[in-house]
Amino acid sequence: MELNIRRLNNEDYSTLVKWWESWKWPILPKDFLPDTGFIVEKNNIGIVAGYVYMTNSKAALLEWIISNPEYRESDRKDAITLLIQAVERVLKDQGIKYIFTIGRNKNLINTHKKLGWNVDEKPSYEIVKNL
Repeated sequence: MELNIRRLNNEDYSTLVKWWESWKWPILPKDFLPDTGFIVEKNNIGIVAGYVYMTNSKAALLEWIISNPEYRESDRKDAITLLIQAVERVLKDQGIKYIFTIGRNKNLINTHKKLGWNVDEKPSYEIVKNL
């Protein structure tokens, strides 16, 4: 069976919460997440997902890429690549010229590098305030 990608829907949120918990990530409130998200699946099993924050410029933010901690098949890296490349195509078709992201995971950073992304090697911090 091959990998498929689709848009995230409301029912997917509970699956992502389980993944975040399993990876010991903070649980992101649903109202913190944009409507634009994608998930890669195989045989109806989610493998990797991520969200795209649109801006009022020609840039978009690809963020919160998370993988299914129980999925260990050999095409796991292919699923991550598919997610990033699909987001690139969708955004390019919408007239977006720039995509940026924040990364800490070495494998994910290396995947971005292989896909031609420029990576700033200096450490950075996510700075967030709840209002």
